[in-house]
Amino acid sequence: MLINFFYALRAAKLPVSVKEFLTLLEAVKVGVIDHSVDQFYYLARTTLVKDEALFDKFDRAFGAYFKGVEMLADFTKDVPLDWLRKNLELELSAEEKAKIEKMGWDELMETLKKRFEEQKERHEGGSKWIGTGGTSPFGAYGVNPQGIRIGQDKSRNKSAVKVWDQRAYKDYDDTLELGTRNIKVALRRLRRFAREGAETELDLEDTIHSTAANAGYLDIKLVPERHNKVKVLLLMDVGGTMDEHIHRVEELFSAAKTEFKHLEFYYFHNCPYDFMWKNNRRRFSEKTATWDLIRKYNKDYKLLFIGDATMSPYEILQPGGSVEYNNEEPGAEWIQRLTTAFPKFAWINPEPQGVWQYRQSISVVQQLVNQRMFPLTLAGLEGAMRLLTK
Repeated sequence: MLINFFYALRAAKLPVSVKEFLTLLEAVKVGVIDHSVDQFYYLARTTLVKDEALFDKFDRAFGAYFKGVEMLADFTKDVPLDWLRKNLELELSAEEKAKIEKMGWDELMETLKKRFEEQKERHEGGSKWIGTGGTSPFGAYGVNPQGIRIGQDKSRNKSAVKVWDQRAYKDYDDTLELGTRNIKVALRRLRRFAREGAETELDLEDTIHSTAANAGYLDIKLVPERHNKVKVLLLMDVGGTMDEHIHRVEELFSAAKTEFKHLEFYYFHNCPYDFMWKNNRRRFSEKTATWDLIRKYNKDYKLLFIGDATMSPYEILQPGGSVEYNNEEPGAEWIQRLTTAFPKFAWINPEPQGVWQYRQSISVVQQLVNQRMFPLTLAGLEGAMRLLTK
């Protein structure tokens, strides 16, 4: 089984060597871990992956290979409680969902505070307490048009206005090549070539003329490398509903890093606020203030947002509306500051254009970016590039 696992990692373009794989087998043989898949995962990642930038690619390859496998050989452990909780997941019809009453922002927060003070035990189902599988605005695996998600592994109905869990995001893979060719062609509309820097490239035509003029003695002429002079500031939404679009965004990210020599990128979640980050595994310890981005990069940079703009409208319009922390200023303020600082901007949305009219938050963001929102399609990318070259 593990030989096939090795081939699966190599098929996923991970640079795993035979020596490293033999080290993994030796560690398993001498009993470094027990029969848990979780422990095998950490051992395999430690021995086989040399660069943390490849962790996400390893996770996907590992998950695909061991899908549905909870244990390697030991069948004596208890079934995790989360499996049982998942069975309580509530499914309602569209008519039943429409009957559930929404709370306003202030009422929602005040009610949650009261529930924390009053509730003393676990609840399942129902419409009041913090629990699972009900219609209460608080809990997991239930249905509510506007609630606070607590203890659920991922988004289901895309209606939570707050998420009461620590969430881990992963960097987009900028080495992905499959399927990026057409994207590169679209991005090439945003090009302005120049020769700058050290003279490192052979100028064949000038060398021939100079050699001929020098009575046949070789006279080599060099010129600076020709490159795309355009500067791009790429701000990418990550996590939550963007998990559905990881592959397509990675294709775009990979193509952009190839096409633009002057590319700077940062991550945000759902909506830009007062800080962003470069590395998702260290996003809480290595923040970059949005004001610093505005001051650091001049107006020559083309600003490109990548995000599905799918969130609660509170996250855009309400102070404290972020699902993760208590932001002092609404996201709309930061979008306006960024688009004012960088007049050449566009928003690329990976959500199908046909659903945009049904998402209130997308309409709000479209207004904030002056309708400069384009779908993540070849035609959409070409339209965005044409806009940025004007």
